[in-house]
Amino acid sequence: MPVDRSTTLPNKHSTLRVVPMPADLNQNGDVFGGWVMAQVDVAGAIPAMRRARGRVATVSVNSFLFKQPVSVGDIVSLYADIVRVGSTSITVKVEVYAERNYAAPIIVKVTEAELTYVAIDGHGMKRELPAENMVKMD
Repeated sequence: MPVDRSTTLPNKHSTLRVVPMPADLNQNGDVFGGWVMAQVDVAGAIPAMRRARGRVATVSVNSFLFKQPVSVGDIVSLYADIVRVGSTSITVKVEVYAERNYAAPIIVKVTEAELTYVAIDGHGMKRELPAENMVKMD
């Protein structure tokens, strides 16, 4: 198991924050990797939906790196940023940090991933993205 090396959270708003519960643990007492992957997919879809101004579907997990395990009680913060935009697709980088050990707090980067989403219409068919200047993001 890697040694915890404390870092800091990025200086921006997290896209998603969640705390894993005992039901999210595998047989070794760590949070299931699939649970982490699901949270990453949700966090990545948020900026993609905003940019698409509507529904998106995950079409590719381009990379996924687990750096450290996640434990029950960790505050898991996910940060998602758009890295590429095509005519119908949006690629998002997601970084995941865990805040742990409340007696002597540390923050560790636990996962990083890159996913691609495609904009879809009400029938689930691929559609063109709206012009970027039409998107207002606060």
